[in-house]
Amino acid sequence: MKWSEIREKYPRQWLLVEAISAHSAGGKRLVDDLAVVDTFPDGVKAMRGYAELHHRDPSRELYFLHTDRETIDITESHWFGIRAASRCQPARPNGPAESSPGPRP
Repeated sequence: MKWSEIREKYPRQWLLVEAISAHSAGGKRLVDDLAVVDTFPDGVKAMRGYAELHHRDPSRELYFLHTDRETIDITESHWFGIRAASRCQPARPNGPAESSPGPRP
C-alpha cells in the first residue's frame, strides 16, 4: 500500500508499519510499499509496539509513523562497533565474577 493510501484510510492515527518494498538513495530510505501492522492511540504506545515487535523479529523493517505526515522522511543511520553487552560471559560458577571487587579490608 502506498503512504498516500494509508493516510487516507487511517487519518490522524499512530501506526506501526512494515516496509514491504524499499530502497536506499542519497542517505535516505525510500519506502515504495507498506503494510499496516497495527494502530495505536498515542506515540508512546506506538513506540512500545515497535520495540516489542522489533525485539521478537529484528529482521523486519518496521517504522512507527503518524498519518499527519504528508511524506515519509527516513534518514539512514549506520551503526558500527561491537555490542559488548550481548557478548558478556556469565560469572564463573565456582568463583567470583571478574568485575567483583572482592572483600574489603
